[in-house]
Amino acid sequence: MRLAFWLYEGTALHGISRVTNSMKGVHTVFHAPQGDDYITATYTMLERTPDFPKLSISVVRGQDLARGTSRLPGTIEQVQEHYKPELIVVAPSCSTALLQEDLTQMARHSGVPADKIMVYAVNPFRVSENEAAEGLFTELVKRYAAECPKTEKPSVNLLGFTSLGFHLRANLTSLRRMLTTLGVEVNVTAPWGAGIEDLKKLPAAWLNIAPYREIGSLAAGYLKDTFGMPAVTEAPIGVLATTRWLNTIIEEINKIAAERGVPPIAMPEMRKFSLDGQSAPSGVPWFARTADMESFSNKRAFVFGDATQVVGIVKFLKDELGMKIIGAGTYLARQADWVRSQLEGYLPGELMVTDKFQEVAQFIEEEMPELVCGTQMERHSCRKLDAPCMVISPPTHIENHLLGYYPFFGFDGSDVIADRVYTSAKLGLEKHLIDFFGDAGLEYEEPQAAEAASTGTDSAPVAEVPVPAGAAAPAPSSSGEMSWSDEAEKMLNKVPFFVRKKVRKNTENFAREIGEPTISAEVFRKAKEHLGG
Repeated sequence: MRLAFWLYEGTALHGISRVTNSMKGVHTVFHAPQGDDYITATYTMLERTPDFPKLSISVVRGQDLARGTSRLPGTIEQVQEHYKPELIVVAPSCSTALLQEDLTQMARHSGVPADKIMVYAVNPFRVSENEAAEGLFTELVKRYAAECPKTEKPSVNLLGFTSLGFHLRANLTSLRRMLTTLGVEVNVTAPWGAGIEDLKKLPAAWLNIAPYREIGSLAAGYLKDTFGMPAVTEAPIGVLATTRWLNTIIEEINKIAAERGVPPIAMPEMRKFSLDGQSAPSGVPWFARTADMESFSNKRAFVFGDATQVVGIVKFLKDELGMKIIGAGTYLARQADWVRSQLEGYLPGELMVTDKFQEVAQFIEEEMPELVCGTQMERHSCRKLDAPCMVISPPTHIENHLLGYYPFFGFDGSDVIADRVYTSAKLGLEKHLIDFFGDAGLEYEEPQAAEAASTGTDSAPVAEVPVPAGAAAPAPSSSGEMSWSDEAEKMLNKVPFFVRKKVRKNTENFAREIGEPTISAEVFRKAKEHLGG
């Protein structure tokens, strides 16, 4: 099992807890060594809710192993007595998997009725966060969804929304607003906010909406196969995708309405979807054609993250903002084929599929795109490279779990994404202009320094550092490998910051080729001519 300081996906427990912490009346018992309850700290730090994580640890101790005893039955009994959940989900840790302990057998000795316990014995060595979450949610749907009458009015289920989800509450608010405008009710949202009784009435809805490829699509597939429920699985990221999403919902609802003899629904005036109910639902179509935004046309963008967000953001950047996609990738290898099929014709080369953030950082450093859309890892990498970056996918930073309304879904989300693109890249351009032209005379010299400059004298004596006999005086160097003259450094600083590192590297490679040990102004000019700059 590969261990690293940073991982794109969390452990199986992380995925399991994302589902159980989302639900009402569900509690997780994690059979693990003491200290493996890190998910509690993650949840309380990032999730904007007063609720405490519904997770208890059944501690595995060395002396228990030596005696052949287990604390799991007692822990389950205590959880039942104290929390009185409708369901207890028992999950294994890496250590319990290695010991090949039979959690089902041990759980039976707790005295808690078997129908109130669900042992989710996923292999923690082979299964990571999203697969574990998707698998558990699907098993819960299979266990509890039951045949029931359809709702009288058109209704949908919203599937795949979990705790620690990317812009979770804002995305839900955006979808609910649009559905209300269509005249469609939400039957159940799951797992977020759902209880066991809610899962039972999932088949009452007319349609399932599962916008996340990572979590919810398998459950939607099961409901379709078992109860004949159609599903809309496209994520409404961008104006074009949102419009398709609405039209698909209308089409599917009206098919069922015709079968039931119910009046069809129709697309309302677009202004009805706006926050004020009077203007266009999104400013992206006109804003993308302004002189201000057209400066982004054909700017080079790189996108990396999970499957859902990468597909949606690539299409939005290219189709709606006119940016040039120089590459895209995902850390979800099992979703790579789907991403490739969705982005056919959008990418200049192969889709990058890797779970090593170092490889992504290397690509960014070599290509230095004008905009990087990625995860929290790319945010850190770009900060080191001084490259513009916006977070568009888990794993996320605390700034992606906000109290305010910042959706990525729907017309409202289109405006949010466009604003993020604009400010991320625009601030970078502003930095370059300041680097290039200075700050419009806002620098102020100290009086002594100004006086010294006018008289040609130093304002204060400077002590000289003696150089040992036989030693060469140090030459200015910022790369640690080759020295640069002051004049060459000044010339380099006039290069836009987002390609400066690449220019430095190419110049040093050129100097080595021609046998120059120092980058002088003349060498810099020659390199520029040689490289076609």
